[in-house]
Amino acid sequence: MNVIKANHPGAIPMAATVILSGGIIVYPTDTVYGFGADATNDEAIQKLNSLKNRDGPMSIVAPDIDTVKIWVNTDSEAWETIKNKLGGKTTVILPIVEGVVSTLLLGKNQTLGIRIPNHTFPIGLVHTLGFPITTTSVNRTGEPVCTNPETIKQSFEDEIGLIVDDGILSTIGSDIYLFENNAFTTIRS
Repeated sequence: MNVIKANHPGAIPMAATVILSGGIIVYPTDTVYGFGADATNDEAIQKLNSLKNRDGPMSIVAPDIDTVKIWVNTDSEAWETIKNKLGGKTTVILPIVEGVVSTLLLGKNQTLGIRIPNHTFPIGLVHTLGFPITTTSVNRTGEPVCTNPETIKQSFEDEIGLIVDDGILSTIGSDIYLFENNAFTTIRS
């Protein structure tokens, strides 16, 4: 497993290579470190679920609001409400059109958690790849979130292909909101 600094010019190409080969990376966001895998690749998602000891819905990183607008299955009035909630330390669970990601990531009623983190690395990576990656906290289900790259390396050394190191991060994940019936419900804040 390799470790590279987030601001290294080779970080995005190196991460893209791991993702394209079906591997898993650890990368920084504006909240916590995330496990990243190709959100369209069933095998990569199954590998990530096995690593986290879980299955079920998982959020993804979107490159920008314009892309999310294409993915979302809502009317224009609902979109006006949604777009103001997207971005930064917020995950929004939205109804999406078919074919955006692996069905293994979807929740009830064809929904998907979407984040546009305020961090250049994940945004740059999904722009480079041209498809979304997963974003789920670096830990095994039921264990504390890993915030230190050294601890991450020791805990997951044989299971991930790359750590993109941006120092010790926060232990507080994103706020999560569910959009249904044209209103938001707070899931985690």
